[in-house]
Amino acid sequence: MRLIPSRRPGLPKDADRRNILLAAMAAPVWAGLPGGAVMAQSAGGLQRIAFGSCINQALPQPIWAAVLAARPELFIFGGDNVYASEQPWSRDKLQAAYAQLAANTGFARLRQAVPHLAIWDDNDYGLNDGGADFVHRQASKDAFMDFWQLPADDERRSRGGLHHARSFGPLGQRVQVILLDVRWSRSPWRATDQRNAPGRERYLPDADPAKTLLGAAQWQWLDAQLREPADLRLIVSGIQVVADGHGWECWANLPSERQRLYDLIGSTGARGVVFLSGDRHIGAFYREAGSAARPVPYPLVDCTASGMTHAWKGAAEAGPNRIGPLYDEPHFGMLDIDWAERRVVMTLRDLAGRPQRALTLALADLGPDL
Repeated sequence: MRLIPSRRPGLPKDADRRNILLAAMAAPVWAGLPGGAVMAQSAGGLQRIAFGSCINQALPQPIWAAVLAARPELFIFGGDNVYASEQPWSRDKLQAAYAQLAANTGFARLRQAVPHLAIWDDNDYGLNDGGADFVHRQASKDAFMDFWQLPADDERRSRGGLHHARSFGPLGQRVQVILLDVRWSRSPWRATDQRNAPGRERYLPDADPAKTLLGAAQWQWLDAQLREPADLRLIVSGIQVVADGHGWECWANLPSERQRLYDLIGSTGARGVVFLSGDRHIGAFYREAGSAARPVPYPLVDCTASGMTHAWKGAAEAGPNRIGPLYDEPHFGMLDIDWAERRVVMTLRDLAGRPQRALTLALADLGPDL
C-alpha cells in the first residue's frame, strides 16, 4: 500500500456541463439494481465505482457533472443522501426532501444512467446522530424504500433495518458490496464530558459489553456475507470505521463492536476488505495496521468520502492512523480496479473531477500472509 501523488487532468475550462451529462448517459450499464438504470451483461468484473455521501437537497449540486463525466459503472450512495433530521420529524418533510433531490437534473440523470446502491445515515434516517431510539424509524424506512424504488420482494422490506449486499462479476474479478445499517439497532452513544474539546467533541469510547452497533440479526447476516466468495469486498458504513483521534460519531465509540468486526473478518477468512464511509464532511484515507491490543487479520483501509454538496472547510483534527491530510472541499470518491495488475486506485475527486487525494492498494495485501 502506498500513497501516490494526485494527478490533475481536470475538465476543459469551457466544458459544457449539459454535453458532459448527455455523453455520460451513453455509458454501459448492467441489470439487476433498483432505479431507472439497468446493468448490461459483461463477462468481466467492475472496473470503476464511484461513491459519496452528504447531499443537501437544498444546495447547488454541480458535482453530478463530474461524476457522470467519470463514467462509473456503479455509484454507491453512502448515507445522508438528503437532510431531513430537523425535529419535530415528519414523513411529509422527509418526502419533500426526497422530492427536491429527485428534481435535481444532475441527480436525475445519474439515477437514470448509472446503476446504484444506497444506504442511509442519520440525516436521511431522521434524527441527528440517531440510533435505535428513533421512534419514527419505520416510517422513515418506508419512505427510503419508496424513494429508492425497492422491488416488492426485496428482502429489506421484511426485516429490520436496511442492510443489504450485492455481488458483481465472475470469480477472480468479483466485487461484493456490503452496506451496513449503523442506525436501526445502534445503542446510545456515551456523551462527552468536555463538549468541543479536541478528541472529545461529542462522544467518548464506551466499553459497555451490552451495547451494540449492528444488532444481533445484522451481525449474523454479516457473518454469512463475509463467507461468500469475492475478490474485493467494499463494506459501506455511514460512520467511519477505522478512524481514531476524534470524538464525533465513529465505530471507535464502541470499541468492542469495532473489534468484533475486525475479528469477524479474520474468522470468516474474508479477503479483499476495504471500508467506505461518510458522515464527516471531509475526505481522507485511514489505515489500521493492528497491534497486540487491537489485532486485525491484515491491514484494513477506510476511505471517507463525505461532502458532495458541502464540506467542513478548514477541518483539522488528530489523525493517528490517517494517511495524508484531510480534504475539506466538496468531493466524491472513485475506485479504479485493474484486474490484470490486481490493484485498486482510490481517489477523492473535486467538482471538476480532478483527483485531489489518491491511494493505491494491491489486492494481494488485502488478506493475511499465506
